[in-house]
Amino acid sequence: MKNIPAVATLLSALCLSTSVPAISAEPPRIEMASPTVPDAVDSPWPGGTIQLDIDASDVTRATYKVTETIPVAPGTERLTLLFPQWLPGNHGPRGPLAELVDLRFTVDGKPVKWERDPIEVYAFHVELPANARKVVARFIHTSPLQPSEGRVTVTPDMLNLQWEKMSLYPAGHYVSRIKVRPSVTFPKGWTPATALDGETYAGDRYAWAETNYEELVDSPIFAGANYRRFDLGNNVSLDAVADSPELLELAPENLAKLRALSDQALYLFGKPAFDHYEFLVALSGKIGGIGLEHLRSSENQLEPRAFIDWKGMDWDRNVLPHEFTHSWNGKYRRPAKLWTPDYRTPMQDNLLWVYEGQTQFWGQVLAVRSGVQEKDTVLGAIARAAAALAANPGRGWRSVEDTTFDPVFAARKPKPYASMARTEDYYWEGAMVWLEADQVIREGTNGRKGLDDFAKAFFSYRDGTAPTLRYSFDDVVATLNEIYPYDWARFLKDRIYQPGRGAPYAGIEKAGYQIVFKDEPNPYDKALVDKYGSLYLSHSLGMTVDKDGDVSGVVWDSPAFNAGIVSGAKIIAVDGTVYSADAMTKAITAAKSRKEPLQIVVRRGDKVMTVPVDYHDGMRWPWLVSTIPGRENGLDRLLAARRN
Repeated sequence: MKNIPAVATLLSALCLSTSVPAISAEPPRIEMASPTVPDAVDSPWPGGTIQLDIDASDVTRATYKVTETIPVAPGTERLTLLFPQWLPGNHGPRGPLAELVDLRFTVDGKPVKWERDPIEVYAFHVELPANARKVVARFIHTSPLQPSEGRVTVTPDMLNLQWEKMSLYPAGHYVSRIKVRPSVTFPKGWTPATALDGETYAGDRYAWAETNYEELVDSPIFAGANYRRFDLGNNVSLDAVADSPELLELAPENLAKLRALSDQALYLFGKPAFDHYEFLVALSGKIGGIGLEHLRSSENQLEPRAFIDWKGMDWDRNVLPHEFTHSWNGKYRRPAKLWTPDYRTPMQDNLLWVYEGQTQFWGQVLAVRSGVQEKDTVLGAIARAAAALAANPGRGWRSVEDTTFDPVFAARKPKPYASMARTEDYYWEGAMVWLEADQVIREGTNGRKGLDDFAKAFFSYRDGTAPTLRYSFDDVVATLNEIYPYDWARFLKDRIYQPGRGAPYAGIEKAGYQIVFKDEPNPYDKALVDKYGSLYLSHSLGMTVDKDGDVSGVVWDSPAFNAGIVSGAKIIAVDGTVYSADAMTKAITAAKSRKEPLQIVVRRGDKVMTVPVDYHDGMRWPWLVSTIPGRENGLDRLLAARRN
């Protein structure tokens, strides 16, 4: 204890005599983008044509073995390669980088090290020795084997090859300026389909003519053991692969409806930007679901029996007219901020209510005009969507425009309370706004014009323009005014940019229909009940229950919500009867004539409880019903087939 003062004196002296560096008041700078990854410029990749060779023959393990040969210009000291992150049509950063494994590089035959960029983890840097001429990247794309791992793209009978998931591209250049020559080895006896040109093959190895990386990414492949091609006219084809060969049968009268879809789309939009178009269709219950647009093709998964049970699967085919519409709306013409020079630059999702909303609108219209879907099915789909939008309390705080950011930050995952959060409502509410716009034009021109005239003026291919012709909000407004002078800027801003709007029924009502609720499902909802066994109780109890009684969604401030039922709970019984869709329906109907609440037995985790739900208005399914029965109205005229 007696030495402490001496020690303290010594420490004080040291502090006085030692220079202590000043602490900077400036925090360290955080890089948002890597300074070592060059921005894309409009110049060609100087090395020459990249060779991309994929072995897709291992369908047992669902792996794609990739060999990519990248020539480099003399004097190149460092090569930065990017894995695509912002994928067209996904409206967000979806590149499945985790599925790329066993990445190795050689330079002129000798192994070299690589490093991942610490800020932009989709970028890989390879230091090159002097006089390097050729870099070879070898890696494996591990396709998901089960839905919990991601979308399944390989089954024993078919595959869906998407180039962006199994390739790298040089940073610093527009992807349209990077030349690529692709080839793929498929399982023995399989047939591939793609929009790529110049196909050749030797055995099971197929190759295509040189293209650019942008066109390559826009030209996926469906391939399978069971394959059939259908000519739809107008240089449009449907290439189908199926789980089994009998699923590929298509009655002549139904093939005629698909051909009518080709005709009706060209009547509507005018000249296309494609020279040929391929509907790539998987008739499968095994491959993952998809509906994705491209300029000269589309990826579509349908239920296995969609062709051979045409009537029973009527609800399932809207993806075809929807994705076909995207060739004009979304691929040829695209919002300016949604165009990017590469797949590293973030895509800004404004105007998706045009890109997707008007596509949703025309997808329904073309389905009926062509006969690909029955009119009653489409009316039911519109009723379901419009009523759901009207019931969402999230309308009070979030605009339609704000939902265009959803694909970026929500990544299309399920939400605990989707009705309050809102989801990608720009699809269906956009469609409702465009229905109203159509009726405004028809009313103002005494039926001489409609949104058809806008579609042809806006989306028809203009000779000499680039594959992507970009547009702004002002361009949309200007074209609408050319068709029919009106305050379109205010019309759109009020409906799209303002939260707190009421039910989006104005277009439906102007078109001579109204939403009513019945105690039985409309044709579209009935088809979904028959298919999945789920109960859509959003407008009654305020929840959706699957065939096993699991609650998959609850509407905010609904009777179920207020009683404490949440998603993830399991309905065990209702009013003393073990749960089934039929038991729930009977109980809800019986509760109309009594004052006592429904007694619903719920299991949540390891707790079982009886929950009283005070609801007495019976089953409520939305329907679209004409306000002038027996007479043609505006929506009827809109849905009628066109003739040249």
